[in-house]
Amino acid sequence: MPAEVLTDPPGIACEFSNGRRRRLLVGESGALELARDLLTALAGLVWPHGGLDTASTVGGYLTGLRDICRFMAAREVSGGAAALTRAVLAEYWMQAGLKRERATRRMLLGFAGDGGALGAGVADLAAGRRFSPGPGRDPLAPYEHEQWAHLQATCRRIIDESFAAHQRAVAAVGRGHDPAGGQWSQDNLRQLMLHRGPFSAAQAARYLGVPARHVYRHGGIRAVVAELFPDGDVVLAYQLLLGCYSGVVPDGIADLGVGDVDWAGDAAVLLTYIKGRTAAESVTLPRRAVRLLEQWLQHSAITRRHAPAQLAAQLWLHCSSRSDHRWQKAVDSERQRLWGDRHGIAVDRRRVRTTNLSLRDRGAWHGSGRSLIDPNHSAQVEADHYLTATTPAQQEQVDSIIEQGQSDMVRRAAPPVVLSGDQLAGLAVALPAALAGLGLAAAAAGALVSGSQDVFVASCTDPLSGRHGPPGKPCPARPWVCLLCPLAIFAPRHAANLLRLKAFFARQWRQMPGTQFMATFGPYAARIDQILRLYPPGALADLAVTISDDDSELPLRPEEGTR
Repeated sequence: MPAEVLTDPPGIACEFSNGRRRRLLVGESGALELARDLLTALAGLVWPHGGLDTASTVGGYLTGLRDICRFMAAREVSGGAAALTRAVLAEYWMQAGLKRERATRRMLLGFAGDGGALGAGVADLAAGRRFSPGPGRDPLAPYEHEQWAHLQATCRRIIDESFAAHQRAVAAVGRGHDPAGGQWSQDNLRQLMLHRGPFSAAQAARYLGVPARHVYRHGGIRAVVAELFPDGDVVLAYQLLLGCYSGVVPDGIADLGVGDVDWAGDAAVLLTYIKGRTAAESVTLPRRAVRLLEQWLQHSAITRRHAPAQLAAQLWLHCSSRSDHRWQKAVDSERQRLWGDRHGIAVDRRRVRTTNLSLRDRGAWHGSGRSLIDPNHSAQVEADHYLTATTPAQQEQVDSIIEQGQSDMVRRAAPPVVLSGDQLAGLAVALPAALAGLGLAAAAAGALVSGSQDVFVASCTDPLSGRHGPPGKPCPARPWVCLLCPLAIFAPRHAANLLRLKAFFARQWRQMPGTQFMATFGPYAARIDQILRLYPPGALADLAVTISDDDSELPLRPEEGTR
């Protein structure tokens, strides 16, 4: 029986696939029209039409329904789901938590899928990226310096030891003979396996025509296989070290084929790989990663020569000690865990990439050869010989730069000045002591009250003395820069533009990488929340429903717009 929406009192009656029936009520929620719309959508998500097939799951969705209804009622949003705007929904989902956000998103999308009307862009927002991080989506912490050094040193040691043993084994082949016609020796075994591929003890016994116990008694089979044909532990060390050197995503490294390595000359490689969550990507490898790939191709050449034709194109092809699963093209997670336990390393290939990116970001502005005056000098030599102030005039300039940086930090830490309507009304006739406390002259106070010195999000106490342009000229700063300017004073009339700018930040967050957004807008996005907390919540809620989620009302340059 399909789920049935109850109207008095509001709720839902369900019968699940196990035959059990439940009647679940919404209770006190506040926004009745919105509750009815979401209950209609929820009925379509419950078995047999949807995948919700237990009372506890439906109860979780009702918890989200009650929460969003109370939130909208507190902001006086009425009119059902059609009255919701992108701005007020974004505000709700940013504080709702994962479970409630996921439930309310599904109900809104179900409402739209059943023909319900939603505001402009609301369905796109509901179908877009979640605001709440899900399980396992916490930012990955880079490896500590000691852990990072230990990981690379361990991989390098395993690779070097294995490759040295491989080269010694290949060199020793010339001293051996086919053991079928000669005596048993390690060199003879190397000769056999170099030409015929890896043998197990049983296979070697059949080839030699001797009992298996004869082979087991002499031994040496596994040692020779390990020398000539690298195993999963060696492959894992190569993969981890390549990730350390290049920062390529783990799934991209694991699924590489020989054809993905595009050699551009003798010293450059363009690596093409698939990133599981996006699509094909490519990267030019750094020199040490190129040398590592060259070594691996040499190390695995014998393995590739004896492998089945359909596997020979796999870059990380390796040999297992198990004769029934001899040829392997991947290293499973269990082997990775055991490898890490043996070497005292918590192996997480995602953290390898995160650490590489972290080090690259921190190294982009110092210690880079591109930033040196002379690339043959270290950063320390450059600083000592070229950047040290040697005259009183140079020292004065250095001190001035330091003072500007310190004052900038103090300026950003200062709280914003937000004035109420009553404060503005009395500002022009306030006592001199009050004006001095705000750092304003009487003329400036009058201009603030009249609005003649308004910029987009604030009123500027001195537009011709801005910190971002020459004295005597109008300040050229972009609208969001005013949020951190000490000359800005925020009045009630600026609340609408502050909300428009906050919505602009939300759109930029959706379309920009997180690191780029934080570098460009991060301090301003934090500041605008600090400012809006000083405004009456009721007034902001009234204004929020009038804010359109587009760039039409913002003074932006063409390149600053959002899609």
